[in-house]
Amino acid sequence: MGLFRSFVFLLMLYLLQGSNTSLVRLNNNGYEGIIIAIDPAVPEDETLIEKIQNMVIDASTYLFEATEKRFFFKNVSILIPENWKSITQYKRPKHESYKHADVRVAPPTLPGRDEPYTKQFTACEEKGEYIHFTPDFVLGNKQNEFGPSGRLLVHEWAHLRWGVFDEYNDDEPFYRAKSRKIEATRCSTSITGLNRVYMCEGGSCVTNRECRIDSKTKLYEKNCQFFPDKDQTEKTSIMFMQGIDSVTEFCNEKSHNQEAPTLQNKMCNYRSTWEVISNSEDFKNTTAMLAPPPPPVFSLLKFSERIVCLVLDKSGSMAASNRLNRMNQAAQHFLLQTVENGSWVGMVHFDSSASIKSNLIQIISSSERRKLLESLPTAASGGTSICSGIESGFQAIRNADFQIDGSEIVLLTDGEDSTAKSCIEKVKQSGAIIHFIALGPDAAQAVKEMSIATGGKYIYASDEGQNNGLIDAFAALASENIDASQQSLQLESKGLKLNSNDWMNGTVIIDSTVGKDTFFLITWNQQLPSIYLFDPDGISMGTFIVDSASKMAYLSIKGATKVGVWTYNIQAKASSETLTITVNSRAANSSVPPITVNAKMNKDTNSYPSPLIVYAEILQGYLPILGANVTAFIESKFGETEVLELLDNGAGADSFKNDGVYSRYFTTYKENGPYNLKVRAHGGENAVTWNLRHPLNRAAYIPGWVVDGNIEGNPPRPENDEDTQTNVESFTRIATGGAFVVSNVPQSPSFLDLFPPSQITDLEATSNEDEINLTWTAPGDDFDVGKVQEYIIRISESILDLRDNFDDALQVNTTALLPKEANSKETFTFKPGNISEENETHIFIAIQSVDKSNLTSKVSNIVQVALFVQEDYIPDEIHPDTSPDKNPPKSGLSISALVLLVVGSVVIVSLILSITICIVNKRRNPRRPRTGF
Repeated sequence: MGLFRSFVFLLMLYLLQGSNTSLVRLNNNGYEGIIIAIDPAVPEDETLIEKIQNMVIDASTYLFEATEKRFFFKNVSILIPENWKSITQYKRPKHESYKHADVRVAPPTLPGRDEPYTKQFTACEEKGEYIHFTPDFVLGNKQNEFGPSGRLLVHEWAHLRWGVFDEYNDDEPFYRAKSRKIEATRCSTSITGLNRVYMCEGGSCVTNRECRIDSKTKLYEKNCQFFPDKDQTEKTSIMFMQGIDSVTEFCNEKSHNQEAPTLQNKMCNYRSTWEVISNSEDFKNTTAMLAPPPPPVFSLLKFSERIVCLVLDKSGSMAASNRLNRMNQAAQHFLLQTVENGSWVGMVHFDSSASIKSNLIQIISSSERRKLLESLPTAASGGTSICSGIESGFQAIRNADFQIDGSEIVLLTDGEDSTAKSCIEKVKQSGAIIHFIALGPDAAQAVKEMSIATGGKYIYASDEGQNNGLIDAFAALASENIDASQQSLQLESKGLKLNSNDWMNGTVIIDSTVGKDTFFLITWNQQLPSIYLFDPDGISMGTFIVDSASKMAYLSIKGATKVGVWTYNIQAKASSETLTITVNSRAANSSVPPITVNAKMNKDTNSYPSPLIVYAEILQGYLPILGANVTAFIESKFGETEVLELLDNGAGADSFKNDGVYSRYFTTYKENGPYNLKVRAHGGENAVTWNLRHPLNRAAYIPGWVVDGNIEGNPPRPENDEDTQTNVESFTRIATGGAFVVSNVPQSPSFLDLFPPSQITDLEATSNEDEINLTWTAPGDDFDVGKVQEYIIRISESILDLRDNFDDALQVNTTALLPKEANSKETFTFKPGNISEENETHIFIAIQSVDKSNLTSKVSNIVQVALFVQEDYIPDEIHPDTSPDKNPPKSGLSISALVLLVVGSVVIVSLILSITICIVNKRRNPRRPRTGF
């Protein structure tokens, strides 16, 4: 039984590579398909393109040497915004788009905040989302502060591709090592430098003084910084400070600093960055090269007008479950609201054959949109020939003299088609992007392969109309290659099954970041309902346009919409009626980024019983939004919906607290087949923007260099009061995260407990005299749901013993510790025993949780506390430099020991003086008689 439990535990914790949108592939040691996208908000500057190329060329050489001649950059596409002028050497993108970008060159999160960073919110060894560089950084204006751009690209690439983390920590810049010496948090410790408080006043910066010890933390004071020596010999590590000339390698097992409180140690179980990289699939599938690699090849790609062709299934099966009408409602929503002005749109119908119903029309005004509505299918019959539909879509694009490259096919089908596989390779080679909307449980899954291979979206919609899946699917097809201010954002999507005369009531929040071109859509199945809509002032809006044939009504508000809470009341007029409401809007002001929500699963395919993770990120521009209520709706193949509250608490599935990414494990699989993800975010009074902290996984800021013993300082990094939080007005957003497929779900329910508690990752410890106080977030019986049975707390004086031999470490008595529900805050205080009492002893602490089936979690993050610190202990603060060559560690002396030393010295000196005096006197009085007793 124990062996089976161990097998299940390993199976549960094994997660396949995440659903990353990158198109990068490794071919003969070279990375191909890298995309660097310039944000549409970046002003035109051709120099930027040249600097990007130089950065990649330098990075490729540095990467090759750093990885022991294994990896290099083979080819790179640079995406240029549509609003930049056209040049003959610019080509049209194929599958490349902004959402696939590995590197984004975009404005800083806040003015003056040019730190490069990698958006990374998953576990160790899992790929990140993208690298963010600012134009100022790429242009070389921040080299003194961050080092050469090519080297820094390699630092960030390691985050992005191999899932390693930084080997510094701005929140814990110093720590006390086993030697009792205060060290700068770094890897390796052979990097030398000075610790100094560097003050700036009146525009000038001077070295003010050596660092003092904080009486509470027993570490250096808050303003103390580590200044590295300009001239070094140490080669590691790139994940600490690649800007040092001598640093050309990643920390390995020998050079890794396991004592330092780095994110790499916390996230990767104290393994070095090179150990993690060496365990990657990239590394396992390559061998070292004998010859140097060729230079990177660049493609300059520029976005132009969007080209979209709707390829709609009207086969006989579309007559069932109101599918044809629901498809038309969703397509009308796309044509009236979602697709952007300036786009070219065409339409194809298919059953057993296909026909072009509308050649491409450029959307300039509402008249073109209405004309396209006339081409929607009115009847369903015939078989299903998907390849015919796609080929006719391509022909519609060619008829308008456009290239297939970079064009988009929106394919909706509900049926199986055994011949669909025959055109997969042709579609892949076409250069077109295939978006696949699968309707109902029998939709052809062969198209999914086309969608994934061409960088398109894959979305599933069930036959349960109240879930509004089809309208959500089309709403998710807004262009990702234009500025966010031009995109249609979904504010509400809701549906209900009602009896006659029942009401669907609710509110929609129009916040100040949106409100332009707001669109309200109401749909029904049987009879036109009574519709009442009131603006924030209580004024009734009664101008809905009714389309009785399509069973929908809509209100389009051109220009600005009143900010505030809008109220709707919709009354059903038929029994077993299905009503839905959808609300979309665009940014109110092009200079103010709107609040956006992005949702995804960590995997596109999954095998039961491995868990999945749901992610939703809320941003305004690049600033995270905190404190929102975020709910995920996961719909199975037959329309059953699981509701999950997502959390940004840094526990369970959520890797980092307060980063604007809300997460949760998903384990309650209902059936095999496709599932669809929808997320609703609501920001109320508690929502705040965390606009004052620097992003996680950002490049190390170099405060200055030590040259010939003197500090040559850089301008201070822009800092803000991190305790201040800015309130955000109320808002609502809807995001469709696409479809994922689950297999091997048992037909009958399993009574085995397959899911252990999630790992505790936010354990913290503080000492108070002879007591230790612990806090952490409670895990659940099944990952982050339910309540564990008990906690096992162990302590050790060796971090490696606790990590590698947890079961053998000293156990703390936790009889009085009663676990709380998952995601509650746990606290526990204890007195350690059997620890050697020296002047200062560091102990390490970790926790493991156990559920009712005796399944155990992974061991928690390991924390360190200092015990038995005597008041008369004098820390080494006379020479606080971290350089082992300049300032070797010295033992501290207690006051009592110092007093004994002084008294002893006085006694010895007195004795010597007494003897000397006696001898002198004896010589002066040689004949003096002795005195006896």
